[in-house]
Amino acid sequence: MSPAQPSIPGDCFAPDYAQARRRFLQAAQAATLTVHSEPHPLPGRDGEALAVDAVLDGAPDTQRLLIVSSGCHGIEGHAGSAVQIALLRDAVFRKAAHGAGVALLHLHALNPHGFSFGHRVTHENVDLNRNFVDFSQPRPHNPLLPRLAPVLLPERWPPTPGNRLALYGFALRHGIRATQTTISQGQYQDPEGLFFGGNGPSWSRLALERLLARFGSHARRIGWIDVHTGLGPNGVAERILAGRPEPVLLKRARAWWGPGLTCTQEGSSSSAVLMGEMWQAAAATCPQAELTAMVMEVGTQSKLKVLDALRGDQWLRLHPQAGEKQRAAIHQRMREAFYTETPAWQAAVLAQGCELALQAVRGLAAT
Repeated sequence: MSPAQPSIPGDCFAPDYAQARRRFLQAAQAATLTVHSEPHPLPGRDGEALAVDAVLDGAPDTQRLLIVSSGCHGIEGHAGSAVQIALLRDAVFRKAAHGAGVALLHLHALNPHGFSFGHRVTHENVDLNRNFVDFSQPRPHNPLLPRLAPVLLPERWPPTPGNRLALYGFALRHGIRATQTTISQGQYQDPEGLFFGGNGPSWSRLALERLLARFGSHARRIGWIDVHTGLGPNGVAERILAGRPEPVLLKRARAWWGPGLTCTQEGSSSSAVLMGEMWQAAAATCPQAELTAMVMEVGTQSKLKVLDALRGDQWLRLHPQAGEKQRAAIHQRMREAFYTETPAWQAAVLAQGCELALQAVRGLAAT
């Protein structure tokens, strides 16, 4: 199978969730595909309806299923939504996938509330990609976080020079990698803190599990591309393994997506090792399937700028009395940390996303 590279439409990106959803639904309609929606219980920023929208492009009883998901981290949904729209509009790619016996499942805006409001977390302040733990068991422990948490969320914003010195001092004492891991791996103690994994399954987790059970129960082989932004050089998509780094899985994933596929447990990724990752939903709801999953992580700004944007957004959640000018500045920094609104960045996202999807189709079709 050697289909042409998927085409890249120029208007796949949308300025907000409502328009992104509208374009996604229009692309599905134009492809004569049915949409199954999981309605969110709350309205969006402008009063719009929120939902996780699922579109199956292929046979319902498929043995080979490629999942493409967007918006796990809300505001990061701009990139993933655009990739999904491009793939739905690409007749050459869709024909090649169907000819190879591969169905595509598009899961649009897994965290629609965060996408709409410009936050990374869900309406419960849960980091969805830390929420997939067994809540009947003791919570995972983040041992260094109690020392760092007061520094991460100071009383004043912007942070004082003293606060920044305290953060840098922690990094000097414990190392950059340990600091990143402490901040971002997830925590289950402070519901108002950064990277909170939840006290139980979030609304988005439950919606995702229902969709995977509905559309993935027949699949023998599942590939999954989950699109994220915020780590790495601007416009460059890191390919990160999503799963336990067992030798057979690593070999298969690198055969699909190239030897440059990174792995957090190996220390080769820009991401830290995380707790409660989302790929575990497919392993739990579709145990009959061989799962090959990856995160497409598109860079935007430096890690420090992205961290500052997250700290500011969380500070604002804790200080709703902040003035309008300060609120607007914090929201704009969040947007810039996870979405670069330039034609070059957008073209890079689409080119790399379509390439990864094509590679996954070939991998799934291989016997």
